[in-house]
Amino acid sequence: MKRERAAILAAALLPAGCAVGPVYTRPSAPVPPAFKEAPPPGQRPEDWKTAEPRDAAARGKWWEVFGDPELNALEEQVDAANPELARAEAVFREARAVARGARADLFPTVTGGASVSRARRAGSNAPPATSTVYQVPFDLSWEADVFGRIRRNVEANVTAAQASAGDREAVRLSLHAELAADWLQLHGLDAQKALLDTVVAGDATALQLTRNRHDQGVVSGVDVAQAETQLETTRVEATDLEVARARLEHAIAILVGRPPSELTIPPAPLQTTPPPIPAALPSELLERRPDVAAAERRVAGANAQVGVATAAFFPRLLLAASGGWQGNALSGLFSLPNRFWSIGPSVVETLFSGGKRRAAVEQARAAYDAAVAAYRQSVLGALQEVEDGLAASRILDQEAEQEAVAVAASERLLSLARTRYQGGITTYLEVVVAQNSALANQRAAVDLLTRRMTASIDLVKALGGGWDASMLPSAGAVLSRGSGAETKPEPTVRP
Repeated sequence: MKRERAAILAAALLPAGCAVGPVYTRPSAPVPPAFKEAPPPGQRPEDWKTAEPRDAAARGKWWEVFGDPELNALEEQVDAANPELARAEAVFREARAVARGARADLFPTVTGGASVSRARRAGSNAPPATSTVYQVPFDLSWEADVFGRIRRNVEANVTAAQASAGDREAVRLSLHAELAADWLQLHGLDAQKALLDTVVAGDATALQLTRNRHDQGVVSGVDVAQAETQLETTRVEATDLEVARARLEHAIAILVGRPPSELTIPPAPLQTTPPPIPAALPSELLERRPDVAAAERRVAGANAQVGVATAAFFPRLLLAASGGWQGNALSGLFSLPNRFWSIGPSVVETLFSGGKRRAAVEQARAAYDAAVAAYRQSVLGALQEVEDGLAASRILDQEAEQEAVAVAASERLLSLARTRYQGGITTYLEVVVAQNSALANQRAAVDLLTRRMTASIDLVKALGGGWDASMLPSAGAVLSRGSGAETKPEPTVRP
């Protein structure tokens, strides 16, 4: 009997065998050897190299390259107070908990209890008797994961948590980039306002001079009306900027998790120039983009689910055991004679399911194909965003150089028009036309600077903001009992 029990236990505790289902390999993606657009301005083609983990540029707090202490202070508040990022963090913690719950299926489940019952038994030849039975039972159940159904399910949930971590980092990158873009656009509007205020002051002086000349009979009332119209029109343009600025200020307040009424940003004209953006090869983009890494982890999870569905075709080896104490009195209940136990393995196999298992495998394979397509689409989208950012940086730099020439020419034209008007050669209309041209070019130059700055932010975001796939939590970190927030990033172990 002892040998039979040992054989039963050995069979039940047999180490898990192979895990059925396809072995995961990362799917191919349409990645070109180089980007179509030229390297960012200031970089030579030979400097266009593969980024390395030790690269210090544009990693971590990438917004510090703009050299704005106030922007840096606001960016620090995003991680601590933004509700959208807090939601993404909670989703990640939920996914980690689900993965740990799936891993628990690898271990036995033990339940215990206590009960007391009274029964009255009557017999034909004996008087009725009442008895009391006390029980303290314990039950154990365990599934030997011979064909890897449980392990595949754990793998699927771990990759889902890693994908959730990638989603969280994508949200973080997007929020930081949005804050930086709003900040630069707001101060770009401040630069526009400062320019218009300067023009308004000049128009007010010109109007007073024109009125004086009109009183002296030098010019007609038409010139006075034109000067007054020019002044008021410019004032309206300056006032109109306040609407867009207020909206940007409110948006920044929401990004840092504060009500708009609690944040006031002092006016400060944008004066900085776009910083150089570190280069990378297209192949590096797969590791630097958190959304692409998340899509790849979802492919791995879908692959594991194929294994889960395939394992349904194989039998399940179960072990059940029970034991405890039973007696008719509490005193001496836990004595050796009152002890009972039972143990035994069982094999469960589905003999007929009407095609349900085959349909589940087909469903899992279709979900895998969909995940692969989504991964490849995310790669294409990432490549497009980088190409867009590179093109914008290159074209806007060229446009800024051309606009600088136009600004200088329009300012010379305005100076000549004013000289001609003061000399009595022409009417004030010529001054108005020249001034409108100069103002339009000056505003275009300010707008171009703002667009160049936001284009640099878009490019940083498109390149992943210095993030790397090695920063995804490892399987061990996902399954650990820590909160996950303090877990240091570890290289992800690829199947």
